[in-house]
Amino acid sequence: MVKNVIHKNAIIFPLLMLGAMWLGYFLQMQGFFGSCFGAIIPLLPEGLLGIITSPLLHGSIDHIVGNSIPIAVLMFLLHQFYPSVANKVFIVGWLATGLLLWILPPIDIVTGQYMYTCTIGASGVVYVLAFFLFFSGVFKWNMTLLTISLLVVLYYGSLIWGMFPEELFYNLQEPSKISWQAHLSGAVVGSVLAFIFKNVGDKKKRYIWEFPNYYSEKDDKLWQEYKENHPDDFLELPYKKNEDIWEHLEELRKK
Repeated sequence: MVKNVIHKNAIIFPLLMLGAMWLGYFLQMQGFFGSCFGAIIPLLPEGLLGIITSPLLHGSIDHIVGNSIPIAVLMFLLHQFYPSVANKVFIVGWLATGLLLWILPPIDIVTGQYMYTCTIGASGVVYVLAFFLFFSGVFKWNMTLLTISLLVVLYYGSLIWGMFPEELFYNLQEPSKISWQAHLSGAVVGSVLAFIFKNVGDKKKRYIWEFPNYYSEKDDKLWQEYKENHPDDFLELPYKKNEDIWEHLEELRKK
């Protein structure tokens, strides 16, 4: 029964991503990725490799655990409810977010000066998935998919604050280590992908009788037969009877 309800890819691909992330973290701990190697370094050629590798690298155990849970949940939802476009969204979202982050100049929001930054972590991909899932449900206006959108907002609605520099909200002694540029890039890419794929896969169903100028001779015949067999259903109540009903309702309302 579960096999018929849950797509196998909704289990396999999140596990593969988690395995790759934890393998990357293990290699970091063994010294295979030192300094900024494998990170996105904006506007510098040596940072281009990070477009591919940075989501697999993390700065601490708290960092990777914090990204592992939303990655698992959001990838499950993506492959479960958008199986026809899931791989495209994930791959394009991963690469496009990394490229957009590499293009954005790392400017200190307070001083306006250029900063040499190395960005690692899967949070950009998290934002791609969250914003894609939310806006896809809205664009398609399908009740099931809208429910997924509401779930994403309920559990991950606070992600929106990660799209802004912490310096706007707090007086920090040193620049924040959280890359709001990565979050913003992921949010933009996820929203754009939701719009691009809005007509692909499940969307709101329109039944034949919802189309303009719909007419069915069979339905019309059944309707006429019903009117002939149940004439009492179509009789208008006498004015006095209507008045009595309204008076009775008014009395009930006052009680």
